[in-house]
Amino acid sequence: MPPVVFPPPTGPPSPRTGPPAALWCMAKPSVPDPIMQEAMNYACGSGADCDSIQPGGPCSQPDTVFAHASYAFNSYWQRTKSAGGSCSFGGTAILVTVDPSESSIYQCSLSSSRMKSSD
Repeated sequence: MPPVVFPPPTGPPSPRTGPPAALWCMAKPSVPDPIMQEAMNYACGSGADCDSIQPGGPCSQPDTVFAHASYAFNSYWQRTKSAGGSCSFGGTAILVTVDPSESSIYQCSLSSSRMKSSD
């Protein structure tokens, strides 16, 4: 027999109060660039808005695989999560609760595919 928990629950858990936590999908910094590049190519070919991270684009700087992959991963995830899309990319991405565009690493908002000023 399973152990009995005292006191037993009296009903379903209380619904979460307050707004849901915002999430962003970004590249894991520990993933080697060639693997991250392959995952980014998948995201860009599967619905991510990658025009902004092309050379000369408004989100092309910093010109690193990590920054570009994070933008592409989040763009893909934001567009597909309601239909069951995931933030995995073969283990190269992770969900975070702090907007990465708030740091000086990014010039564009990862919360959408539109540019955000980093001033």
